[in-house]
Amino acid sequence: MTDQAVDEDGVRQSGEPAAEGHFLGRTRELKELRADIERAGLDTLSGRKAPRARVLLIAGRPGSGRTALAAELVRQVADGYPDGVLRARLSEPDGTAVPVERTARELLAALDVTAPPGAGEDELTEALRTALADRRALLLLDDAAGAEQVDALLPEAPDCLVVAVSAGPLTGIPDVRPCTLGGLDTKSAVELLTRYTGSVRITVDPRSAESLAEACQGRPAALTLAGGWLATRPQAAVSDLAKRLRADADDGGADAGPPDRVFRLVHDQLPGQAARILRLLCLAPAGLVDPHTASALAGCSVGAARATLDDFVALGLLHAVESPVPQYEVPGCLHPMLRSLAETRDRPGELQLARARMLERTVRLLQACRAVTETDSPEAREKLAAMPREVRFPSPRAAADWLTARRPALLAAARLAVADGELDTLARRLLSQLVRAMVAHHGTQAAAADLYGVHKLVLDVARRRGLHREQAAALLNLGDVDARTGRTKAALARYRAALEAGREAKDPYATGRAMESVGGAYLELADYDRAADWFGRALALCLARDERAEAARLYGRTATAHTYAGRYGEALRSWRAAAAGYRRNGEIAAHARALSEVARVQEYAGRPEESLRTCQEAVEWARRADDARLLAALQLRVADTLERMGDPAAARLHRAAAERMLAEEPSESGTEPESAEKACEIRSASDED
Repeated sequence: MTDQAVDEDGVRQSGEPAAEGHFLGRTRELKELRADIERAGLDTLSGRKAPRARVLLIAGRPGSGRTALAAELVRQVADGYPDGVLRARLSEPDGTAVPVERTARELLAALDVTAPPGAGEDELTEALRTALADRRALLLLDDAAGAEQVDALLPEAPDCLVVAVSAGPLTGIPDVRPCTLGGLDTKSAVELLTRYTGSVRITVDPRSAESLAEACQGRPAALTLAGGWLATRPQAAVSDLAKRLRADADDGGADAGPPDRVFRLVHDQLPGQAARILRLLCLAPAGLVDPHTASALAGCSVGAARATLDDFVALGLLHAVESPVPQYEVPGCLHPMLRSLAETRDRPGELQLARARMLERTVRLLQACRAVTETDSPEAREKLAAMPREVRFPSPRAAADWLTARRPALLAAARLAVADGELDTLARRLLSQLVRAMVAHHGTQAAAADLYGVHKLVLDVARRRGLHREQAAALLNLGDVDARTGRTKAALARYRAALEAGREAKDPYATGRAMESVGGAYLELADYDRAADWFGRALALCLARDERAEAARLYGRTATAHTYAGRYGEALRSWRAAAAGYRRNGEIAAHARALSEVARVQEYAGRPEESLRTCQEAVEWARRADDARLLAALQLRVADTLERMGDPAAARLHRAAAERMLAEEPSESGTEPESAEKACEIRSASDED
């Protein structure tokens, strides 16, 4: 995925700086780049203060070592930027430009700055500039597809430095002089080969080593592959490889660059199964591979896949990624070669089947990742035990580590699943399980940005395909994320759009849910009249479909809006209807809560005696429900009412009873019980939902 020289093991994490002493050559380029940091810019020469960060550009073809040079430069100058180094890759492995919105959000996350999940590009880039305004930070923007990407991310802070990496000049960004890379010098190229082959094979035939370096044109990617090939063949002479590469160029391979010629040689000498696995890695989402991905792509065991991936690392075909789970990265310069070979040597149907196997395995892993958090019931444990051993996680912590480590690949898999513009069954299952796993491990609030992105994928496809039901579902989900993160007005707009889509689809469930959600948004905005109106519309739809459980809940929500508006008569009628509905449905605890709300409204209306009687009735129903916490809360409610009515002795009796119940009821953590005020707070039926 990166274009870089490698360390002595041939392994380096993408974007990580090389350890001191491991970087080879590029002395002149490093000197020029460091001098360019202090060079007076056009603004300085004209007497103006520089309005933006200085930009250094390293330009070169894939495989030229451009990322390695950028990482080494960053390592050398990082001490001068006390607010840290931020790294971002601006292109996907297939060359597609990464949206600026996504990059800006990742950089903000690295700065521990929270951005609204629904924020657009302009809002995010402005937030990034604001966050960097008073900092002295260094940004490494790798593999830029164009000047627009870099320009949108530039800090308006002269004390910051941006190091950009691209294939060519970034026309449009002023005062940028590219450092254009060619091959390594011969000495450095030979030293790179030596790291793989050992010094003896180079020392006994130095001219052949120089000839091989020349055949590779000093390109680090080609030298890495050549060195890996020689390292796995101790009996092969360096001169033989140099001759083969020259002969290949003479036989018509001159049009292909050195990395391509060496790569094809390496590929063609792999065993058949290993060569097939290597080609199929072009399908790996985000260029990130783990043993499960390789296993599913090739249809082999996980153990065999991991052994093959480790062999690829030794050959310089993959980079091992530092991660809590085994993970590897496909070098960016190899991705187009892998894709070209796969398209010419594998049938389209085989590639499609491999992709489906990979996505199906991802679905199974996400199911297991979520299921391991739901082992409270025997049924959940039995379901987890029924899953194949290879996709099970030993603990919730292991599942969470996997989810975090594989997050970029999982989000890329979601994009891949809908890339053809379809929402087939597999895509729906993948998106659904991804959302559930993220919520199970991270919670809706922490995962809001990723959830928003997944729902947005569904919405985009549904709009293109005219799938109104799917549009409604995606809009409702997006609205829910907006609502839970404080963007109530944005949520209201989503819910209204969902209502229109639900009506277009003639889907009463989506329509009713959208109506209720519109009402909830108005309730949050303190527009109680509209809230009650929309809850009433949703309620009428439920009653028409004889959905009794939903109707009881909506009576409660309508009553809440009336209560806030001070319409106590209407609130009492609605709460009584809710209580009656819960009672008919056999929901005893909910019936008791609804009665407690009736008592609350009666108290607001200045009818304390009625409130006391209703609350005592609620106590009896809570006792039938065998809900100790609810019963304690209601006892406290009775105590408060009695105290206001001038009977402190009776109030103390009820309060003491509530305290005894709480003392006997263990808290959720299994340690100290909560305080009465916190543990016994009665929520309304609308709050519960």
